Amino acid sequence: MSATDVIGPQALPALQAQVEQIIDEARRQGASACEVAVSLEQGLSTSVRQREVETVEFNRDQGFGITLYLGQRKGSASTSATGDAAIRETVAAALAIARHASEDESAGLADAALMARELPSLDLYHPWAITPEQAIEQALACEAAAFDTDARIRNADGTTLSTHQGCRVYGNSHGFIGGYASTRHSLSCVMIAEADGQMQRDYWYDVNRQGERLADATGIGQRAALRAVSRLGARPVPTCEVPVLFAAELATGLFSSFLGAISGGNLYRKSSFLEGTLGQQLFPEWLSLDERPHIPRALGSASFDGDGLATYAKSFVERGELLSYVLGTYSGRKLGLPSTANTGGVHNLFVSHGEEDQAALIRRMGRGLLVTELMGQGLNMVTGDYSRGAGGYWVENGEIQFPVQEVTIAGNMRDMFRQIVAVGSDLELRSTIRTGSVLIERMTVAGS
Repeated sequence: MSATDVIGPQALPALQAQVEQIIDEARRQGASACEVAVSLEQGLSTSVRQREVETVEFNRDQGFGITLYLGQRKGSASTSATGDAAIRETVAAALAIARHASEDESAGLADAALMARELPSLDLYHPWAITPEQAIEQALACEAAAFDTDARIRNADGTTLSTHQGCRVYGNSHGFIGGYASTRHSLSCVMIAEADGQMQRDYWYDVNRQGERLADATGIGQRAALRAVSRLGARPVPTCEVPVLFAAELATGLFSSFLGAISGGNLYRKSSFLEGTLGQQLFPEWLSLDERPHIPRALGSASFDGDGLATYAKSFVERGELLSYVLGTYSGRKLGLPSTANTGGVHNLFVSHGEEDQAALIRRMGRGLLVTELMGQGLNMVTGDYSRGAGGYWVENGEIQFPVQEVTIAGNMRDMFRQIVAVGSDLELRSTIRTGSVLIERMTVAGS
C-alpha cells in the first residue's frame, strides 16, 4: 500500500473544524479560555537484519490534547478517541483537573494581540510514493552494501527505512487557528565489525523532508561499515588534558545543552548554570547563534509556536554575547519578559562557522581526541559540570593515529563554550541545529 496522498493539506479543513468544535464544547462547559492541538499521522517503517526482513509496520494515529482555564486555574487532557462523546468527556476531564488546580498568575493564553496573522507556506509536505516492497528492497540494498564493503563486517544490528507524514492544527479561544502538513523520511544502518577477538559497532543515516533526496542507500551502508571497521583495535589513552574535537553530528548536542540552559523553564526554576547571564560574553567574539524558522523544507521550520505566536528570525548569541533567552508565553511571564515565540523549542538554529573542514581542524588540533561517540547523560544543568563516556580517535601531529574507547571527557560547559577554538564547515544537515565540528581548546580525557 502506498501512503501517498492519504494524509495531506486536504485533511486540514476537517481538523480545523474539529478544533473549533472542541473550543465550542469547552466554552459550553464553562471554560474561560482554552487551546487545542489536533493531529493525524501515519507512517511506514521496515527493518532488515542479516539479509532478512525483520519488521514491516504501518501505523495511523490521531487524537487531540486540550488545555483549558478557569480563570488562573489550568487543566489538561488528551485522547486518541474521536467523535462527539470523546470530545465531551475529554473537555470534562480537563475541567475537573482545572477545578482542583491551584491558581497561577502566569497561566493563560498568550495575549490575543500577539497571535500570528500571516502563516507563510514552508513547503514541509512531500509524501514519498514508496511501497513496503520498495522499502524492503532499499533497506536490503543498504545492508548488502555494508556487508560487501569489508570482510570484517560480520554482523548487522539493523537497517531501517521509515516514512512519515502528518497534519497538525492548533487553535485557541482567541480565534487563532493554524495548521500544516509535514513529512519526514529516514534511512539508517547499524553494522558490527569483528577482528582479533574484538567487536565494534557503528552506524550512519540520513533524514529528509523529501524521500527522493535521501542519501543513496548503498552509500549509507558503505559508510556505516567503514566507520565500524575503523574502530577495530580501539583502546583507552592515559588521563590527560588535551584539545577535543567533537564531530559535527555530536556537536549539535553541545548547542542543544546550551539552548536548554537558556530556556525559560530552567531559568525560572533557578536550575540553570546560565541563570542571570543575559548580556554577558559566553562564547568567543566570532561566534553567533541565530534562529531561522522560515526556511522552506528544513526539518525545524515552523510558522507559529505552540502558543500561536508567529515565529521570527532572531539572534540568541551575537559576537559571543547572549542577547536573548528562549522563552514561551508562560516562562516569559514567570521571568517578567516577553515571549520569544519559542514555546515548543527553537526552530532551525544556525551556528556561525569558519572555512576549515573536519580534516583541517584535526591538523589544527595537532594532538588530542576526535570524539565520534558519546555515552550517558553527563550534564549537571545546575552547575554546568559535564562528564560523558566517549569514543573516537587519537590524533598526533595533526593525523589520526588509532581508535579510542573507554574514556571519559570532562569539563565545565561555561569553560567549554568560552574555549571553542573553531567551528568547522562540515555542517550537520540532518538536525534542527546546523553546526560543523567543534574544536575545544582543552578538556580532561580520563582513561587508563
